[in-house]
Amino acid sequence: MFKTFSMELAGRTLTVDIDRVAKQANGAALMHYGDTTILSTATASKEPREGIDFFPLSVEYEEKMYAVGKIPGGFNKREGKASEHAILTSRVIDRPMRPLFPKDYRNDVTLVNMVMSVDPACNPEVLAMLGSSIATCISDIPFDGPCAATQIGLINGKFVVNPTLAEKEVSSLKLTVASTREKVIMIEAGADEVPEDQMIEAIYLAHEVNGEIIRFIDKIVEECGKPKHSYESCAIPEELFEEMKKLVPPEEMEVAVFSDDKQTRENNIAEITQRLKEAFADHEEWLAVLGEAVYQYQKKTVRKMILKDHKRPDGREITQIRPLAAEVDIIPRVHGSAMFTRGQTQICTITTLAPLSEAQRLDGLDEFEIAKRYMHHYNFPSYSVGETKPSRGPGRREIGHGALAERALIPVLPTEEEFPYAIRTVSETFESNGSTSQASVCASSMSLMAAGVPIRKPVAGISCGLVTGDTDDDYIVLTDIQGLEDFFGDMDFKVAGTHDGITAIQMDIKIHGLTRPIVEEAIRRTKEAREYILTEVIEKTIPAPRPEVGPYAPKIIQITIDPQKIGDVVGQRGKTINTIIERTGVKIDITDDGAVSICGVDAKGMDEARRMIETIVTDFEEGQILVGRVVSIKEFGAFLEFAPGKEGMVHISKVAKERINRVEDVLTLGDKVKVKCLGKDKMGRLSFSIKDCPPDAKVTVG
Repeated sequence: MFKTFSMELAGRTLTVDIDRVAKQANGAALMHYGDTTILSTATASKEPREGIDFFPLSVEYEEKMYAVGKIPGGFNKREGKASEHAILTSRVIDRPMRPLFPKDYRNDVTLVNMVMSVDPACNPEVLAMLGSSIATCISDIPFDGPCAATQIGLINGKFVVNPTLAEKEVSSLKLTVASTREKVIMIEAGADEVPEDQMIEAIYLAHEVNGEIIRFIDKIVEECGKPKHSYESCAIPEELFEEMKKLVPPEEMEVAVFSDDKQTRENNIAEITQRLKEAFADHEEWLAVLGEAVYQYQKKTVRKMILKDHKRPDGREITQIRPLAAEVDIIPRVHGSAMFTRGQTQICTITTLAPLSEAQRLDGLDEFEIAKRYMHHYNFPSYSVGETKPSRGPGRREIGHGALAERALIPVLPTEEEFPYAIRTVSETFESNGSTSQASVCASSMSLMAAGVPIRKPVAGISCGLVTGDTDDDYIVLTDIQGLEDFFGDMDFKVAGTHDGITAIQMDIKIHGLTRPIVEEAIRRTKEAREYILTEVIEKTIPAPRPEVGPYAPKIIQITIDPQKIGDVVGQRGKTINTIIERTGVKIDITDDGAVSICGVDAKGMDEARRMIETIVTDFEEGQILVGRVVSIKEFGAFLEFAPGKEGMVHISKVAKERINRVEDVLTLGDKVKVKCLGKDKMGRLSFSIKDCPPDAKVTVG
């Protein structure tokens, strides 16, 4: 018989069914929050995976389109590859849970969250995070949980716990916080320049709510939890460390790892590793784990020097940023480009502008977001870290970094009315040694300004690290961490924003949570560093957005027409609008409310397209002056085309001031002539005159 547990969470009922479904998984929870329903399962292999030096955790967030009453788009009417939103949600679940598994655990663990129903008032992402925690806690899989997650919004200056989809649309803060019993373990945020103090207040409001949820989970575990199974530890033998220290004393390891050049440091470690391989040639069991042992030796050395001696591997002060450089317009012919360098981290971002019709269409569970006008893509090729690996497309890390930079820049972008373009920025990692995601924020800010995108303010980003000791009070926060400090440290705290506030946060840690003093110091440090980068680098390189888009970027003319006339512009089966496009070389987008965007690179063609559209939607009246092209000549007169699908006739008597016997004596096919509208004849047809149109008359239509 299954058991059901319930609690009130943010004014809605959270219900968990245990032992109702998926009983062959190590742990399963059928989660209900309002009408949102998710099945969360946790499964572990019985034996450790051989030949690996990491914990093989896999987290999946499966979006089922039936959850919102949709059939998947495309030819294959079933769910396939995970969407970017699903990948990002999987990462948000993974990041707080991974540190809570034993570090020496090598059994495969898979957490699956299947979204089966979505209530717009109850967020499925939060429910999946809670479901993963509950399923793992009640299972026999070793796990130092529970952890819980809460989202916070900010509407009209007031915080909202677990906002609905409608509330998120108007919220100036989208914050997700995961916590253990006492500490914050993960932060993810997008914000409209929220001040640091207000952000900290929001984080700890979420932390309080998480405490209530954890007490609820404790009750479930108490009644339904299984004993945790034993496992084969993959810890490095202590005797191996002792022998390594004899051959490579700690002082020698310090010299090897403390260099400001990444390649020099890697060469030093490679030489030490080779020496140890030769020394341990008769110990096959040691050779199998030697790489991990050297890594752990480096880690202990770096952490000791930072924590006890306040000495960083590259010799910097604790609050010092690596050397910075920036430049714009380094790539010809693209719409905008910029390069940002911080030490051995270097990012080049290219901006591309296009009509709004090229915005990315989304087919997901969020009914509000069906298209994305701004797209940020991040690439991390193997050469950026001196490795050889074939490119297989963006992985979860690249997608996550791109989404973080995108979230950081959205608050400063102009509205569609102010700047009617779809915008894509691509950050190419040329070189990597720590915090490339935040370097891509800086490079993208400059690239957008170089492309003439009128962003409201530049945005910069920086990352802080952490090394902790044996107590909560024993720690060092590091400004601008490089790769080595990220690998061997306990935290990667990324914050982006303007002079006036935070626009994005992403915090990853490897320990069981952060105390409030650490969170506050990290946020303060990133603000100081961000202000410096904005003032001393970005604003000195390009102080403001260019006044107009570049010569190779498309230009856009916007006009508004009567929605009733849209059919006239489009024509039967699109004939009229396609004729305009073919003749002028432009791209035309028309919305249902009559907003027309004419996009092209040739100003003359764009003006001609605008003239044609305005002519098509004009109701001709007596006295108007137009220019028409002769398209047909008859015995009784000539037919003129004023725009595709818009024609009129000039009677032979109105062709010239003097009497003529043949129209061909005056007009030839293709001639462009100025005419005056005479109004409608007795049969209700519009007629035009060439002879009654003064030579110096100003054109009033088109």
